[in-house]
Amino acid sequence: MTLLHIVLATFVGGLLSVLIAASLTVKLLSTMVRHLVSLSAGVLLSTALLHVLPEAFESKASPHALFLTLLCGLMFFFLLEKAELYRHSHHHEGDGHHHHHHFDEHQAGRGGMSVLVGDSIHNFCDGIIIAAAFLSDTRLGWVTALAIIAHEIPQEVGDYIVLLNAGFTRARALLFNAVSGLAAVAGGVLGYFVVGPWEALFPYLMVAASSSFIYVAVADLIPQLQRRLPWRDTAYQLFWLASGMALVVLAVGSLEQHG
Repeated sequence: MTLLHIVLATFVGGLLSVLIAASLTVKLLSTMVRHLVSLSAGVLLSTALLHVLPEAFESKASPHALFLTLLCGLMFFFLLEKAELYRHSHHHEGDGHHHHHHFDEHQAGRGGMSVLVGDSIHNFCDGIIIAAAFLSDTRLGWVTALAIIAHEIPQEVGDYIVLLNAGFTRARALLFNAVSGLAAVAGGVLGYFVVGPWEALFPYLMVAASSSFIYVAVADLIPQLQRRLPWRDTAYQLFWLASGMALVVLAVGSLEQHG
């Protein structure tokens, strides 16, 4: 039954963004991403700080070891993002370098494939995190899956827009995004069989997952929101942030009532 929950959660998370992208125009998607970033930040922070971390610290694991895991996790994701920044190089036609015509179009196509490979690895790791959460507690699994799905939807929609700009057709971009999303299912199934025997590691895996949530929210999402905006747009940001937090609180309360 736990494996079924894992497969269902990772499958829904992997394909939901593709279905959203398939049903909306690029212009509307671009508008949605702005609001979904605020929603995701609220969901990730509240999931990490109000549910996953407390669950980990209620275990018999040493608080000092768990805080060390949190620190190492934050540093790991910082270094991972730093490596990504160095890996990506940007070139523009007319910058003085002698490249053949349509060089940037070719580079954009290669960049699109890089986005897909990186996203597949990310989704695979998300699947393992979801599996570890479900193996610890079904309610924790669904809340963790909810947080990951909330973050994945704007990311996948953003990747879809990138793929279109890289020269992919709409159908091809949706297909590749769907295949990339299914990597989460593979990660979940592998996590079920590999992580299961190591039950003592669950609190540390939960803290590692929280470090991912906190880093993405604080380092990637919130800086996108920190701009001087008209009061109406600022109100929208606050509304979606609060909605993300309320969504997690309500989900946790509902799951505890049915638990």
